[in-house]
Amino acid sequence: MVLPPAMLERARRFTGPPAPARPAATVVLLRPSGSAFQVYVLRRSTTMVFGGVYAFPGGGVDPADRPSTIRTDWPDRLGVPPEQAHAIVGAAARELFEETGVLLAGPIGEPDRTVAASDGADWEADRDAVQRRDLTMTDLLTRRGLRLRDDLLLPWSRWITPDFEPRRFDTWFFAALLPESQSTRNVSGEADKTAWVAPSETSSLPMLPPTRHTLNQLAAHPSIADVVAASAHQDAATPVQPRITLTPDGSAHFEFS
Repeated sequence: MVLPPAMLERARRFTGPPAPARPAATVVLLRPSGSAFQVYVLRRSTTMVFGGVYAFPGGGVDPADRPSTIRTDWPDRLGVPPEQAHAIVGAAARELFEETGVLLAGPIGEPDRTVAASDGADWEADRDAVQRRDLTMTDLLTRRGLRLRDDLLLPWSRWITPDFEPRRFDTWFFAALLPESQSTRNVSGEADKTAWVAPSETSSLPMLPPTRHTLNQLAAHPSIADVVAASAHQDAATPVQPRITLTPDGSAHFEFS
């Protein structure tokens, strides 16, 4: 796996101690493409942390990320206490809405439906308010008579940023299918480019190891149905902790466990 030169330089200069890892969530959004599927990626602006690389929509957990009604098995699936599990699931849905305009929610009392669309002027005003933290996702859903469709979030993995990075995250990865009536929009202001691509066609895009590894995993599944089936066996509770081993000749080996 080819690592960004700046990452290798930070690893060479690191002397410790490591910064604390902030809880975060990211969502791998999928859409059908013939019999296969594509994933949504965005390139972080150079002004952002990990700028210039392609990633999935996501970000840090906010104290207000506390959906009231979610599945009871999330603590076991994510490996954390119930309150933290609620926050992680809420952050995944909020970050997806903030960065793409896609809302995983449906009318209360209609468990198998999702919001028809979330791209009108009134929705954009609400999305902007959520992004500014003037409105919580819980308040938004309550006001519109909606509930979070957390059943559409499929836990996939958990990665902790290496010790040498100055900003570290404990990130839960989820997969989710793009609702048929919604479309993605580059609205967050944190990306300078977005794309829908097949997982097997991303080798030329600069990415951090967790993103690359996740895409390699997804590329092994021929269809969305296969991804959904595989998610039931994915371990999103045990953190993957990458390491870079530097050798005397100046080369580096990337490992994770």
